[in-house]
Amino acid sequence: MFPSILIVDDEPSILQSLGGLLSDEGFGVTTAANGYEALKIVDTESPDLVLLDIWMPGIDGIETLKEIKKDNPHIQVIIISGHGNIETAVKATKLGAFDLIEKPLSIDKVIVSINNALNFRRLEEENRYLRKKTLEKNSITGNSPPIAALKKQIAISAPTEAWILITGENGTGKELVARTIHQLSSRAEYPLIDVHCAAISEELIESELFGQEKGAFSSSMAKKIGKFELANKGTIFFDEIGDMSLKTQSKILRVLQEQQFQRVGGSRTLSVDVRVIASTNKDLEKEIEKGTFREDIYYRLNVIPIEVPPLRNRFEDIPQLVEIFLNECAQKNRSKKKDITQEALDLLCKYPWPGNVRELKNLVERLAIMVGKEVVDQTEIPAPYNPNSRDETASIEAQLFLSDSFKDAKITFEREFIKRKLMQNHNNIPKTAKSMGVEKNYLNKRLKTLKLSVKQETKD
Repeated sequence: MFPSILIVDDEPSILQSLGGLLSDEGFGVTTAANGYEALKIVDTESPDLVLLDIWMPGIDGIETLKEIKKDNPHIQVIIISGHGNIETAVKATKLGAFDLIEKPLSIDKVIVSINNALNFRRLEEENRYLRKKTLEKNSITGNSPPIAALKKQIAISAPTEAWILITGENGTGKELVARTIHQLSSRAEYPLIDVHCAAISEELIESELFGQEKGAFSSSMAKKIGKFELANKGTIFFDEIGDMSLKTQSKILRVLQEQQFQRVGGSRTLSVDVRVIASTNKDLEKEIEKGTFREDIYYRLNVIPIEVPPLRNRFEDIPQLVEIFLNECAQKNRSKKKDITQEALDLLCKYPWPGNVRELKNLVERLAIMVGKEVVDQTEIPAPYNPNSRDETASIEAQLFLSDSFKDAKITFEREFIKRKLMQNHNNIPKTAKSMGVEKNYLNKRLKTLKLSVKQETKD
């Protein structure tokens, strides 16, 4: 498909000559003699780019530009002017014009401007696609009443500039909520910068958050940009802010209030424009009472509180989550996706999930890898998720790690490894040996030494 260009000009000679030249360059060309005709063509044919004259009878180029951009913001418009001036150029640019070219037209300049505009449109389309994929990746899964309420809170708060405090237990998906809010905000084109509060060293906090100038320390050989500066015009996310030390809280308070700071070793005051989102698994009001969290920071952050529900309060979402995790595991491991029976799902829905969604994801990944069958049934669900299951894994781990003898632990591991490989290969000894990377005779010797009997050898 060749890019389509609409030329709008009240001079027939311009339409004819410019149209012919662009057709020779491989573009699909349509022409219009005034703004009214142009708007009709835009509605019916949606060209990739419009070359638009400023001075025309009826509605002029500026009014036509407004109408085009109102309903078709992604169509690129290049203004053609025989009376170009700075005021016109500024006005056209503010209304969304990509470029302004003065008459008499240079075909080389026109071609360069058209190619730049089309490349810009392509990049915009790629960004929209990537943003859509990011939103899908970070979408909150589930349709239970607690998740429906959470999605509604996100939808209302995300487009605003309000600061948000996300609370919830470990593993509930607080970071996922923060990323969704950022992607749905007006700041989505700019960065979301994570600050993992528990991992920040007090000695390095100022350098990490505010940056440093070259030579600020004896070991600092180059200027470093801090997280606040990296997040400018975007969002800064304080993950588990309840774990931030009082000393660190004091250092960031002024920056949160004024959004101004100086790099370590610098004298220039820098201003930033950031939206702040914080998360915590702690009750910050109790932390304030204990004296481990500053009250002034709490009230500054807690403009819009959002609580992420634990998995035990949204059991109806578990089947959908399991399906997503099985798909993800199959894609990651380039393997066939496993299915799961309703009986197995029923067991998972009865478990209280102290580790929340993170624990469920880890279990599903384990089942997808370790279960040799294509369908995971209730017999494959281990304890404590299955009350009827003998906790063989726990027994094996106890033998491995509670044994004082390295030799005994090694034999235990070898026995269980061979048993699992035999099961995966339906007790076919040659196939099992090949999957283990050993000779058949060697495997037979180990079976005899470890006193493992094979009930049936299935011939391929």
